[in-house]
Amino acid sequence: MSRSKSSGSKRRIERLNDQELEQGVGESGSWHQDYKDSAFIFVGGLPYNLTEGDVLTIFSQYGNPVFINLARDKETGKSKGFAFLKYEDQRSTVLAVDNLDGASILGRTIGVDHTYYKNRGDDEEFDRAMSFDKPR
Repeated sequence: MSRSKSSGSKRRIERLNDQELEQGVGESGSWHQDYKDSAFIFVGGLPYNLTEGDVLTIFSQYGNPVFINLARDKETGKSKGFAFLKYEDQRSTVLAVDNLDGASILGRTIGVDHTYYKNRGDDEEFDRAMSFDKPR
């Protein structure tokens, strides 16, 4: 993700949040409520050398992550620079989007936004990934 796209995304989110504050919009009327049924976020623009553990460390400051899918090239295993992350509590997604969208990590500006995530692969692998915080 380019710096300008991410900066634009951050400005868009800041504008939305400012408008809600000015208009006295409560939590139930916030644009974040469009994603109240999803505890997933999309993270783009990640440095390619970050591991799942690195991403979890960064994002755990806003809640307890319970799932991560760091996209990797099937042949090389190298990161593609984006991930889907699920929090235990949906409210953590609001904090992560508001505070980390547009943040710089190792010189790269990341984009963070709410998303709905659908597993497109092996259900067993998905179940295993979903339970990484539980003893196996």
